[in-house]
Amino acid sequence: MLSIHSTSIELEGVHTDIMVQGFADRILVLVTQLGKVGNLIQASIPSTTPLLSAQDDDSLLPAPPAAIQLTPLLGGASSEHVQTLHSLYAAQIATIVWVEEAKKMAVDRRSVVVGIALREADERKTFHGVMDHIGRLIRE
Repeated sequence: MLSIHSTSIELEGVHTDIMVQGFADRILVLVTQLGKVGNLIQASIPSTTPLLSAQDDDSLLPAPPAAIQLTPLLGGASSEHVQTLHSLYAAQIATIVWVEEAKKMAVDRRSVVVGIALREADERKTFHGVMDHIGRLIRE
């Protein structure tokens, strides 16, 4: 089971806090540049769904499985574009968590609850920066 891991980093000149905490039935991941939880989305997949890791190239992210189910829990996005972006974050973060847990021989595939509160910035650079740091936190 994951313990609590957190870090503070600068992404595109913006202070960003990332926290990962494991619970018995789910894993909580918070990514905030605003000092609040933001939009909460739960990601889940059946335990029988195969996960594909990012093969040999560490620069590639694992692809989220088609069977992923995203459920909004709290909050909402300011636009359809931001909602889609938050869904992308939730799916990718959950996939990274599941792939890393599978490497540690975790038997149970827990749901991942992702809280996202980001400022407007270069979406691509921020996304890759967040994913890189979440992967590092989980591997600690």
